[in-house]
Formats: sequence, C-alpha cells, structure tokens
Amino acid sequence: MARTKKVSSSTEGSRGKHGSDERLSYLDHDVAQLTKLGSSPNAFISRAAAQSRNSILRVSPVKMLACREMNISGKGRFSAADNCHISSRYLPVHGPRSIYRMNSRAYVSQFSSDGSLFVAAFQENLIRIYNVDNWKTKKDIMTKSLRWTITDASLSPDQQHLVYSSISPVVHIVNVGSGPEESHANVTEIHEELVFSNDNERRHPFGIFSVKFSNDGRELLAACNDGSIYAYDLAKDKVTLRIPAHSSDVNAVCFADESGHLIYSGGDDNLCKIWDRRCFSAKGQAAGVLEGHLEGITFIDSRGDGRYFISNGKDQAIKLWDIRKMSSKIPSSSMEREFEWDYRWMEYPSRARNLKHPNDLSVSTYKGHLVLRTLIRCYFSPVYSTGQKYIYTGSSDSSVYIYDLVSGEQVGRLDHHEDTVRDCNWHPYYPMLISSSWDGTIARWEFPGEHENPVPVKMNGRSTRSRGRPRPI
Repeated sequence: MARTKKVSSSTEGSRGKHGSDERLSYLDHDVAQLTKLGSSPNAFISRAAAQSRNSILRVSPVKMLACREMNISGKGRFSAADNCHISSRYLPVHGPRSIYRMNSRAYVSQFSSDGSLFVAAFQENLIRIYNVDNWKTKKDIMTKSLRWTITDASLSPDQQHLVYSSISPVVHIVNVGSGPEESHANVTEIHEELVFSNDNERRHPFGIFSVKFSNDGRELLAACNDGSIYAYDLAKDKVTLRIPAHSSDVNAVCFADESGHLIYSGGDDNLCKIWDRRCFSAKGQAAGVLEGHLEGITFIDSRGDGRYFISNGKDQAIKLWDIRKMSSKIPSSSMEREFEWDYRWMEYPSRARNLKHPNDLSVSTYKGHLVLRTLIRCYFSPVYSTGQKYIYTGSSDSSVYIYDLVSGEQVGRLDHHEDTVRDCNWHPYYPMLISSSWDGTIARWEFPGEHENPVPVKMNGRSTRSRGRPRPI
C-alpha cells in the first residue's frame, strides 16, 4: 500500500504574499515580465515621465498624455500596453446597479467574446440573454431535464447557439441567433439533445459540471463526474473522444489556446492535468500533471497562451501554473488529511489555512476569498483593458475579490450580495464587471459609477469598497 504524505506548514500570508527570496524569484519569472510588457508604458515614455520620484510603474496618465503630445515614443500615439497601463488603474468597483433579481440561485455569469451579449443562468430552469448596449432582454430560455441546477452554459463563438448542462448525461443546444424571444424547451422551440453518456448504465446520476465551445465552434468539451473529459463533434453529432482523466469528479476543463490541441483539467483528486490531443491516441495518458492544491479544484481559466493558467481550489486558494513545470508522473500517494471536512456544508478548518503541499509546483498562490458550498469560478482580467494584470474570483462570503497577478495583493473587494457569489465576469473591453449570486441578484459594477467621481484603485495593499472608498484589507 502506498504511503501517504503529510502536508507541511506554510508561512504564506492570507493575501498571497511570499518571503523575500521567494518573492524576488517569482518577480523574475516570465509571467511577471509578460504582464509588464502587456500593461506597462512605452520605455521612452517611462524614462521621460519618471523624472520625478514616482516609480516607472506609477507613471500618471497626465504625464503619459504630455509625453504623447511631445511624441516622446516617436510613434505619435499610445501603444496597447500604454492604454492598458492607464485603464488598468481604474477598476470596475463602483455601484452596483441591479440588472435582475429572481427567487432562484444564480449560477452562471458570462459575457460573449465580443462583449455584446451577456448570459445569466439560474437554478430554476431560466437562462436570460441580454443585449449589453441597453441591457434589454434578447432571449429568455426555459430549460428542460434539469437535475438540481444548470451547472454551466456557453455561447458559441458566432453567438448563434447556446449550450447548457446539468447533473445529466445530456447537454442541450439552443438557437439564440433567431427564433422566439421566449424559448420554452420543446414547446416554442426545440432544444436539441446532445447525449454524452448512457445514464442507465450507471449506479448514480451522471453529471456535467463544465461545458465549453472550441474556438472554431465545431466541438464541445465537457468535464464530468465519472472522472472523464468528453469531446463532442457537433458536425458528426457524437462523442469523438473520452479521456479517463481523474480518479474523482472532473469539475473544470478548458482549452489552453486557440489551437484546441492542449486541454487543461482539474478534479476532486486535487490535481491539474494537461492533455495534448496530438499525441493522446499514441500515449493514452496526460502530457503532464501539476500538484499543489490540498483539496479539489473547482475551476480553471487559461491565460490563452498555451502556457499559464489559474485554478480555484477548495483549499481556499487560487494558484497560478506554468505548464513547463509539470511532472510527467502521476503522484502514487495521496495526501493525508488530519481533519474531517466537507466543503458543501462545513467551514474550512482554521488550522488548515497555512498548510502547504510538500510538492507544490505552482508559480504563486492567492488567498483571501472563500471557496465553499459550490464550484466557485476565477478568471484572468481582460487582455484589452488590463493586459491580464489581475485575477478575480467569486467567494462564498458574498463578495468578489480582485488580486494583482504579480504582487499577489488584494486590490479590490466588491461587497453587495447577501449570499455566495458563484460566478462573475469582466467585460472584454469596458470597465464593467457582472457578479451573480445565490441571493438571485445579477449586479453590474462599473468605472466610474453613476453620480460618482472617478477614484483610481489603490495599489499599496488597500482595497476599494463598492461605494468607491478605500479601506484597509
């Protein structure tokens, strides 16, 4: 019988801060440099504007505008990184304004890739699609064959179709580009069934926790509670790939980049795995494994570069990963838990908060939010407006947390909801964030807020409250 490994104690703080040596090592890491390149001003502007004692990273928009007018960069305009340096200082933390409230838990909160549509999905069989320009309803979808709740919903890249999943072997697809404004399943409109598994062959209900369209819209990727990942070819109308990925429920799956070759997955076995479809048929195993979480993974978001991704875990932490650090071997021993705990109804033990995995391969860890009761999601902030300078997450303490990717500091906390925030989503182009909560409310946060003066985010370890006033963390 394989020996179990005990977790070791860590001195890492609740805000993701590291010791001085570890912090310097991390700041020299490639992802810090990539973030700097994507969200820092042009070198010529930095040198000209840094004549004062301000740090180069703190170049003010006024000085940048002056340098642009003098054509210091020689280009006569701002670069994308210049724009991100300015816009990333002003976070969507003002408000909120209520978009909709329902007597049902909100589970999904997602913008379309171009930001023109927004999808909100509720536990009691309603999915509402909004036109973002005026926040009027584009389509109400009354779902069918739900078990417990809608677990996920995803828009196709062309925004013509939407799929939704449940604790069921069937994913339903709906035409949202046309048809009636109210879509009642198989009454006013057909919700086509895409069968992923024969539930009759199983002892317990088959469930799909995550479903995603491929970048070309031809395929669906699903994470399931039988420990497997499934790929469904929409043209062939059948499952074309099943990967026995994890030893327990697979809660999260996503494509690593636009190519669709690499897949990231995370499960209740505490592992993140990388799958390369180009060689899977030959090897039949994961390209690599990343361990570091002490509890199950609830969600994964890719940076989109085929190298970095983040995962939210039931150990109350987000971790940043570099797949170049992955191991080729699956751990043969399990972690020894010194306490009994179930995240669905128990608080996380205080003595476990500073524990650290002895073989942690992650680049950095971010703490402060709570991951309890449900599969809470986390994301990178948008490329266009922030250069992916931040990561953000919902929390079971009814808030949304925003962390600085490089320093690990909490730079924003949005307090408004009365229950768990399972999902939240940042507009791909505008300073706007939508949070969805189990209190049934869909709330909109913006910069600036209505009748409020613009207040830049504080970057010195202080967070910004929902009313636009800074407060200590």
